[in-house]
Amino acid sequence: MFDVVVVGAGPAGLVLASELRLHGVDVLVLERDAEPTRIVRSLGLHARSIEILDQRGVLDRFLAVGTQHPVGGFFAAIPSTPPERLDSAHAYVLAIPQPTTDRLLAERAVELGAEVRRGVAVVGLEQDAEGVTLALDDGTHRRARYVVGCDGGRSTVRRLLGVAFTGEPSRTETLIGEMEVGESPETVAAVVADVRRTQLRFGVGSLDGDEVYRVVVPAEGVAADRSVPPTLDEVRRQLRAVAGTDFGVHSPRWLSRFGDATRQAERYRVDRVLLAGDAAHVHPPVGGQGLNLGIQDAVNLGWKLAAAVAGWAPDGLLDSYEAERHPAGADVLWSSRAQMELMSTEPGARAVRRLVTELLAYEDVRRHLTEKITRTAVRYDLGGEHDLVGRRLRDIGLARGRLYALLHEGRGLLLDQTGRLTVAGWADRVDHVVDVSEELDVPAVLLRPDGHVAWVGEDQEGLAATLSRWFGAAA
Repeated sequence: MFDVVVVGAGPAGLVLASELRLHGVDVLVLERDAEPTRIVRSLGLHARSIEILDQRGVLDRFLAVGTQHPVGGFFAAIPSTPPERLDSAHAYVLAIPQPTTDRLLAERAVELGAEVRRGVAVVGLEQDAEGVTLALDDGTHRRARYVVGCDGGRSTVRRLLGVAFTGEPSRTETLIGEMEVGESPETVAAVVADVRRTQLRFGVGSLDGDEVYRVVVPAEGVAADRSVPPTLDEVRRQLRAVAGTDFGVHSPRWLSRFGDATRQAERYRVDRVLLAGDAAHVHPPVGGQGLNLGIQDAVNLGWKLAAAVAGWAPDGLLDSYEAERHPAGADVLWSSRAQMELMSTEPGARAVRRLVTELLAYEDVRRHLTEKITRTAVRYDLGGEHDLVGRRLRDIGLARGRLYALLHEGRGLLLDQTGRLTVAGWADRVDHVVDVSEELDVPAVLLRPDGHVAWVGEDQEGLAATLSRWFGAAA
């Protein structure tokens, strides 16, 4: 029996596997596809996900193959300058195609000891008081104490659980692919600039100067089955309809389609089975938040599930995953749907877009909307009166280094500027670092493994109560 089986080897599943392995959990990842996809559904990582990679000591691997860009202009593709006061040491977007992100995350999971099996699909699921039995399409079964469905918007795990996926169906569809073009770069750029004055769901752009272009164009309607890719003739037809030319496109690397459905699982947990990533929520891809939201689900869930496996999880800890991440997911759904409306060609939507564009001249508005995209302002309702409680703490400089370098092992952390506190009884789960920072104006902070602040103060009794709440009984 495995401790945990993760279904789906996308970003959420791979990050979750790595988080579990940091705590010694026996993990098997099952992936239906025999080979990693070449389809580039995501083009980059936002600040909060970059922070997570930094907290785990692997950011350099991603920086080495990515390109940093300013964070402005991502809300509904409205041009704007970056906010001046984004609360992050990584106030940039890291451009990196999803297949590369998937590869690096898979390498990390395997490096930490996770087993990844490809070409195996789940076809059945039964759970009891002791664990979960998965039936696979090769006729075998796998048994685990817990199962997490990270298997995408058409999640088999969610369907087998009978969890409702409520929301709005797709009203529009977009064709996307990578292919060569027959027109000159100057002609392509001129046509694109003209079309995008009104049609923001359109784009044809070279990939880092390569002869291959990324093509995005509205579809004629909504396909009955979006798992069936469009044909090159369909892409050509839509390019002519929208742009007046098909640019002589040919030799596609891959073709795909996506809709703008907005749906969320009503529950993220049913006993020993949980949902994360696109299995828990889907939304329009504007703003590039889907991959990032899944990574953040995984980091919230990982340490909590590991605590349940290890037996020290306090009452309600595993349920706090849904309590915290369901509202966070819902916020992204609302934000992405609003952005889709602002990108509409309808007169009313264009009028509202013009108004929002004017509002983006104000620094507070730019910062607020950028925080919506980057998720740097997420605050969980953890109780407590201090404004830091529930928020993630950005990387800060310490007298002997920096904060995120202390979070590589995925444990809790007491950063103590007083030198008078102790985590005795929880030292197997929480690190205690006595150090000072000019950037932190509180006596001490207790960080959960996901980097969110659980407690602020200098009172040992209050600290002990918070340690018990999040890290179980003292040893």
